Amino acid sequence: MSARQMGSIIGLLRRCVLMAAMLSVFGMLATGALAQTEPAVPPQKVQDLLKLLGDPEVQKWIDAQKAPQPAPQASAPGQMDDGMVFTSALMRIHQHFSDLAAAIPGLPAEVAAAATTVGMALQGYGLFGFALIFAVFVAAGFAAQWLFRRWTTGLRAWIAASELETVRDRLIAMAARLVYGAGSVAMFALGSIGAFLVFSWPPLLRPILLGYLMAVLIFRLARVVLDFLFSPPELADFGKAARFRVLPVSDPSASFWVKRLSYAVGWFAFGWVTVVLLSMLGFTIPSRQLIAYALGLVLLGMGIEAVWRRPVQTSAPAQDAARATIDERARTWLLSAYFVFLFLLWIAGAMKPFWLLVVLAALPAAVMLAQRAVNNVFRPPGSAQSGKEVPSVLAAIVERGVRAGLIIAAVVFLAHKLDVDFTAMTAQDTFLTRVMRGALSAIVILLVADFIWHVAKTLIDKRIASASSGGEPGTELARRNSRIRTLLPIMRNVLMIVVAIVALLMALSSLGVQIGPLIAGAGIVGVAIGFGAQTVVKDVISGVFYLLDDAFRVGEYIQSGSYKGTVESFSLRSVKLRHHRGYVYTVPFSDLGAVQNMSRDWVIEKITLTLTYDSDIDKARKIVKKIGLELAQDPEFARSIIEPLKMQGVDQFGDTGMLMKMKLKTRPGEQFTIKRRALMLIKQAFDENGIKIAVPTVQVSGDDDPKAAAAHRMRLKQQADAAAANAAGGG
Repeated sequence: MSARQMGSIIGLLRRCVLMAAMLSVFGMLATGALAQTEPAVPPQKVQDLLKLLGDPEVQKWIDAQKAPQPAPQASAPGQMDDGMVFTSALMRIHQHFSDLAAAIPGLPAEVAAAATTVGMALQGYGLFGFALIFAVFVAAGFAAQWLFRRWTTGLRAWIAASELETVRDRLIAMAARLVYGAGSVAMFALGSIGAFLVFSWPPLLRPILLGYLMAVLIFRLARVVLDFLFSPPELADFGKAARFRVLPVSDPSASFWVKRLSYAVGWFAFGWVTVVLLSMLGFTIPSRQLIAYALGLVLLGMGIEAVWRRPVQTSAPAQDAARATIDERARTWLLSAYFVFLFLLWIAGAMKPFWLLVVLAALPAAVMLAQRAVNNVFRPPGSAQSGKEVPSVLAAIVERGVRAGLIIAAVVFLAHKLDVDFTAMTAQDTFLTRVMRGALSAIVILLVADFIWHVAKTLIDKRIASASSGGEPGTELARRNSRIRTLLPIMRNVLMIVVAIVALLMALSSLGVQIGPLIAGAGIVGVAIGFGAQTVVKDVISGVFYLLDDAFRVGEYIQSGSYKGTVESFSLRSVKLRHHRGYVYTVPFSDLGAVQNMSRDWVIEKITLTLTYDSDIDKARKIVKKIGLELAQDPEFARSIIEPLKMQGVDQFGDTGMLMKMKLKTRPGEQFTIKRRALMLIKQAFDENGIKIAVPTVQVSGDDDPKAAAAHRMRLKQQADAAAANAAGGG
């Protein structure tokens, strides 16, 4: 049996298990119902309770308990209030568990009463008939979905053949897939729920079947949405599914999360429908909570299983593999503990901390996934799905807009779950309401500032990226791009500081803080810091004037005093120079002084040769001129030579020969290569034409020369006479 067939069988078994779980509760209820055909008589204790509530004295006592109680005395501030809040929370949790414990003994009686009710509703159908009816309508939904798939063969073929190179192509393909998915779900709903609503059903059987058909529809809707986002490899509707993946993940991760998340949503829908139907069957709130907790335990197991078995994508080098494994294992344990803690909070009835922790964990994950999805959909043409290219401006706008929407939705959701009434808050004018209004205004201000900063940052980064790969060296375009690469990073840093300061001041003002004295105090502190950090201020101001004078740019070779190298980057107070031997100078602007820029416009390279006195100067000049023209016509050097090599004539007469001057005008940085080639060609041409380059020589004579020997004897005699005269004078 192949792996694909085994996977299909496993998937079928999982669906069967899910279907069996959906029918298990009603199987239990219907089994008890079929055993008895008459409705149960209310117990004697219930009749006694109703008589007791009808007693006038009892009603008078109940009315007295409903009367408003006097306000409690104000407690001591600080720790006393916190202690009372904590005690009240503990009492609510204790009461919640007490209610659950008290509901356990009566749960069988409630199940029996509900079974009687369900049995009456199933009269004429039976348990098997109920399951058969449910399966028929689900099958009708799948049949309608299959017909829709047959009808849209052309649409699916067009989507599969569509190109996804540009952003426009991807958006069109996404819209087509959304239309196809929405049509598929609509056809399933029409074939199952629509067909069910055509017929008339008993009053109780109708909501039961309709509820579980809605649960199946929610499961199908979740599967369509997850297929749209992850495009698992087993999705064969559009050919190669990975091309249409909105979230850039691997194939194993896509298959894993589509299955786990769809099963989790299906089980949640089944549990939600079950609990709602139990309330219709007369179950008390604690009893429904017990059953909901039992169903939630299965959901907890699904979450922990997904955490421990999730595919892990790691690109760490081999030496960091052990550390990555340890970090991944710690992350797995933390996520498992997080799910268990959430489950315990849910069981304890502490819903406010529960929803707070859910939002605190879900919001960063949703923001990260939204950012990855937007960057993937709006990536530049020709780039990979997980590329590191600078995002486009449209991607930045959409991503920050989605981010702001998620944060606002999280705030509104938390306000609803924490019982915060925005309407009442705007009508009141207490200290707490003012703080909350200010906090909401501050959140909006920070979101707007974040949106403005990231859009501006993306614009600057795109311009820097385009300037990094444009223009031939030495051209006006290359000089302009170099200027852009120099100024825009500094402008980006300044803009970040300005936006951060303005947003912070506006946020503080919305919180009720008087920013006027704060700005005045900041000015005084700034003056004090300026006196204490004069060197830093001098560096910053000097850097501003260097940039205004356009003294140097990124990529240019400069020299200032003992510092020289290629300009690599700037900060607000220093410049980094890369020496040609590799080491880096970080030089404060105030230490630069006069700057010698060796990469601006053009350079003149001087060449000096010494020829022997018997050399033909005119012939040498013609040879040098010819070599200069050849170099200027060479494709390798033609772009770099501004004026060809030429001889300027005899500069002076030396001890060994005539000093000849030559010059060459080239683009900056190219003169060294051209000079080496010119010297090699000159040496070859001079040797071929009998022109000699003068070199220092030493002439040594031996004893065989009579004149040299006589001179040597005369010098020795003179030295001896001088020594004798010195001796006589000393005596």
